[in-house]
Amino acid sequence: MAPQPSAANPADLPATELLNLYARRALSPVTVTQAVIARAEAAEPHLRALYAFAPEAALEAARASEARWLKGEALPLDGVPVTIKENIARKGVPMPLGTAARDDVPPSVSDAPATARLREDGAVIVAATTMPDYGMLSSGLSSIHPLTRNPWDLTKGPGGSSAGSGAAAAAGYGPLHLGTDIGGSIRLPASWCGVVGLKPSHGRVPLDPPYYGRCAGPLTRTVADTALMMRSLSRPDERDPTALPPADLAWLDLDGLELKGLRLGLVMEAGAGLPLDPANRAVIEAAVQLLADAGAVVEPVPPFLSQKMLDGLDLFWRQRASLDIEALDATRRARVLPFIRDWAAGGRDLSGAAVFHGMSQMAAMRDAALAAIRAYDFLIGPVSPNPPFPAEHASPTNDPARAMAHIAYTVPFNMSEQPAISVPAGFTPDGLPVGLQIAGRRFDDVGVLRLARAFERIRPALRPWPVVA
Repeated sequence: MAPQPSAANPADLPATELLNLYARRALSPVTVTQAVIARAEAAEPHLRALYAFAPEAALEAARASEARWLKGEALPLDGVPVTIKENIARKGVPMPLGTAARDDVPPSVSDAPATARLREDGAVIVAATTMPDYGMLSSGLSSIHPLTRNPWDLTKGPGGSSAGSGAAAAAGYGPLHLGTDIGGSIRLPASWCGVVGLKPSHGRVPLDPPYYGRCAGPLTRTVADTALMMRSLSRPDERDPTALPPADLAWLDLDGLELKGLRLGLVMEAGAGLPLDPANRAVIEAAVQLLADAGAVVEPVPPFLSQKMLDGLDLFWRQRASLDIEALDATRRARVLPFIRDWAAGGRDLSGAAVFHGMSQMAAMRDAALAAIRAYDFLIGPVSPNPPFPAEHASPTNDPARAMAHIAYTVPFNMSEQPAISVPAGFTPDGLPVGLQIAGRRFDDVGVLRLARAFERIRPALRPWPVVA
């Protein structure tokens, strides 16, 4: 069973329940939005998950939503509060990409595709959420935003780069939160904050601009809310030339997956990066046993990522970041988070051949991940090798030379364009969340959601959500 929300506070209710209550006129979008604003105002001095918090605009949208419900003209997400990661454009809001080097960037002139879909469907946009410089850290450390912390333990970070999204979801700033993921930036904070986080198939959610491996997707407290959000986010937008063809997928048909006989490949060892922490291993082993007890056929899969692949990708990303930073004047360059400057410096003097070979490792990851799943319906395993780490650290190693050592479980599925989800699996002895990763075949986003929902049903009850005030 999933943790039960507090009936006394509508900020904790899932979106699926909110829509039912709105339809019965048992609850108002205005009341819910007021509760979310109050929750955020109480917790933000501690969490610092939000950017461009706009309570008055949210209340205005909630009042418009309430009027539509009363007239029988409700939209698919009408009146449901949502936050949107800072690097997903929202008309009229500056988008500094987490760095003080862009502290005077002008407001965005239009909504990004995902923002537009949420607005079209009546969602109430409460705020943007924080991210680290250029989205290139798995932490809440930024040169422009205050340090974002983990609601389960304020001494720990929420992960990143969808740092504020993960923290806001766990803290109950409403039910729906939108992040992005290029190497684990949705799934890692989802795992470390104890929420559901889906990286869809590449192109399933249109982006502007698109980039290798980059996806936008939901962070929520339940699989059903993730599916509900995907129904809106996956609608087409011609601005993304890499978008998948429009498809009428059964996003809300989550039940009925037969676990008995399902073929699951267990990726317990990543093959590169940090070793798996014993506390994380114990939680994943218990989750795998639940699936096996339900009749799934679980077989170990040898590591398919190599250190050469991870190092090659790291070099390619360093070179890309170096080009962005070196294009800045000296004053702006000095504003970039020092960790990011030091990491990007490793790409400054690379030869063309080195960059080419680094980029070729993206294709090697793709081929390895697709080969690994060929004999299975899904791959399962850890999301992260480690529990949440100190909030002040830029990464689990806190070492620019090993900045990518923790993404070995997640990044292959960005390169292979497969859907992958983090679903809460349990807690370490210290009470820190651990997520189970489920990866599907290319384009089987609904299948991944169905298996996540099936696991959610057989999983023991989780701990109550943290209260931050």
